[in-house]
Amino acid sequence: MVIKKTTVIAGSRGFFGNNLVSYLNKRNVFNIVKIDIDDGLDLSNSDIIDKIKKFDYFVHFANLSSIPDSFLMPQNFYRTNYETTLNALELCRKYKAKMIYISSYVYGSPKYLPVDEKHEIVPFNPYAQSKAICEKLCEGYNRDFNIDITIFRPFNLYGFKQKTLIIAEIIEKIKKGNKLIQLQSSKPRRDYVNIEDAVNALYLAICSNLSGYNVFNIASNKSYSVKEIIVLFKRYLQDKSIKFNINDKNTRKNEVLETRGSYDLAKEKIGWEPTISFDDGLKEILSKENI
Repeated sequence: MVIKKTTVIAGSRGFFGNNLVSYLNKRNVFNIVKIDIDDGLDLSNSDIIDKIKKFDYFVHFANLSSIPDSFLMPQNFYRTNYETTLNALELCRKYKAKMIYISSYVYGSPKYLPVDEKHEIVPFNPYAQSKAICEKLCEGYNRDFNIDITIFRPFNLYGFKQKTLIIAEIIEKIKKGNKLIQLQSSKPRRDYVNIEDAVNALYLAICSNLSGYNVFNIASNKSYSVKEIIVLFKRYLQDKSIKFNINDKNTRKNEVLETRGSYDLAKEKIGWEPTISFDDGLKEILSKENI
């Protein structure tokens, strides 16, 4: 008889969290406990600690994540991301459970490429700063209370039904009937990882039963510019009359020109590496969207 591990997924209705729920349910070896603010379960409220029963793993997605919003509402970002992480860690301390924390790209303008986990952490906006703070909090709970913690630093995730970031924004504009897609800044290059590969990384981490304190990139060691993304869109779009225009006059504050990460450590420790090329991943999304 297989004893199912009880896994709490906080932020279970979000893009990453919802995909992980589906991924784990298909394998039928986990008892899934879902936490999401849309269901009235606010992880930033410490009262939630008394409502959650014993579990084996806590996967923490329940952070605010919009970079533009983090500039508009920094206090809300710092408070929410810190308090949700603190309460998640307290739950793990209470039940002697393992924690998986989903951080972000926190390396700033890279000093070398591909960026590995030893690269200096250089937060470059309030959102990244809040993630760096939460990582230090996790490190402290591992040091002081022997909580086994695995931190993942995803680069640019993408996938079907995503609601934010450039690929989702282009698709949304096309679905609304726009024939001219306006985009900003052709210079930045980003490392894109398919959401199916990303959830597989978390699955492997849980199955590997890691101990201690571990940090892994979720990256592909390949980067793409906006211009290259446009080329792929044009290749697979059914409507060949759609045009794209790039406005290079506007750039984001503290813009990083290229992100490209090494996944060597994840491959070594948990046997993970990306399997879906950006080309194939985008083609599949457009096929599912029927555009």
